[in-house]
Amino acid sequence: MSQELHLDEFERLARLFGLIAVRAGEVVMNARVDACRPDYKADGSPVTAADLRADELIRSCLERNLPDLPVISEETCPGASPSEAERFILVDPLDGTKEFIQGRDEFTINIALIHGGSPVAGAVYAPALHRLYMGGTNAYKLDTRASEGTLSFSKMHPIEVRVAPPEGRRAVVSRSHRDAATKAWVERHGITDLRPSGSSLKFCVIAEGEADVYPRLAPTMEWDTAAGHAVLLAAGGTVTDLDGCPLRYGKLNYRNGDFVAWGTHQDVPK
Repeated sequence: MSQELHLDEFERLARLFGLIAVRAGEVVMNARVDACRPDYKADGSPVTAADLRADELIRSCLERNLPDLPVISEETCPGASPSEAERFILVDPLDGTKEFIQGRDEFTINIALIHGGSPVAGAVYAPALHRLYMGGTNAYKLDTRASEGTLSFSKMHPIEVRVAPPEGRRAVVSRSHRDAATKAWVERHGITDLRPSGSSLKFCVIAEGEADVYPRLAPTMEWDTAAGHAVLLAAGGTVTDLDGCPLRYGKLNYRNGDFVAWGTHQDVPK
């Protein structure tokens, strides 16, 4: 009997999302030459050919493999009303578009399953860094260069959050969206060790024990956070609003409020 048959549903879905994200990563990398010529959406945010081609591939793969699940994607469902389904998929085909346009490597492909308002399976892939993170029942990291052309889950290794060190927490902060509110939050909590990062990789940095907290006191959409949130939850972390309540999904227009991603639950300050 194959190992796949022993996996629970969320583990299987996380791997499926990982496979699809890696395929989308190939499309994104092939379109990177056109990144310097973006178009702009009505809200002023940039969109490239890579965003649109990756979106098309991901939705096509999901329709073939999970035809009964609604798919909400940044590029095809902006401003949509929240899904009434108990389960739905959130997709950000290219998170960190600004990093992508600027020639940085910290952009990601994100796919997550939402069940009952919570992300229960997700994959985050950074194609330029060859890093694939998956979270279902457990969390894993895979260097896709080790797969030699064929993605092999046998080469992935488990990841988990760390206990914050005695010398203090390390915060991972947005490279492109540094704001006064986040700076004040970090200072109020006495955090001096800051690690800049782009896209949904900030969740994954905490999930693999390289940082302890990620405060985000600026607007985000649910497709920006769902996959990284799923990875972090599977690694033992949590994401809460500023009152300490879990961040939920399926909100009006899929907009998030302020939140903080934590590596450990113990003694979490507000």
